[in-house]
Amino acid sequence: MWRIMGFVFFGDKEYFVDKPQKAFCKDRLIRFLQEKGIGLFDTATAIRRLQDNASDKFLEVVQPTDIPALLHRIPQCKAIVTTGEKATDTLCMQFSLEKPKVGDFTEFLFEDKPMRLYRMPSSSRAYPLALEKKAAAYRIMYQDLQLL
Repeated sequence: MWRIMGFVFFGDKEYFVDKPQKAFCKDRLIRFLQEKGIGLFDTATAIRRLQDNASDKFLEVVQPTDIPALLHRIPQCKAIVTTGEKATDTLCMQFSLEKPKVGDFTEFLFEDKPMRLYRMPSSSRAYPLALEKKAAAYRIMYQDLQLL
């Protein structure tokens, strides 16, 4: 995900990488997210892996996150973004939404407030799409949200 963000916002997929430490630069990431007003949270607070891999197919949501309660705490939020099938399904169930296609969004009302649910390509290296193509979809979303 951070390589996509670096590419989209700074034209450099290594922007957030601390090369000597071979890790992402946490301080730079936090500063960036705060400046842009981007929050991160999981759609489930408890999950169970049914097989020893990262596939959503073998992921059971035991306790979904109460997204409406979360939105009450951040009233300035105008969009939610999911990057995986399971996260999208979990969120759509809470709001009774039709699932958008990857790279697209669905509009909905949350307590009379217009919102968007964006479904973006997975940032996982296991998702078979070139980083540049993933970044192109993210760029459109961030332009729509006036963050670029």
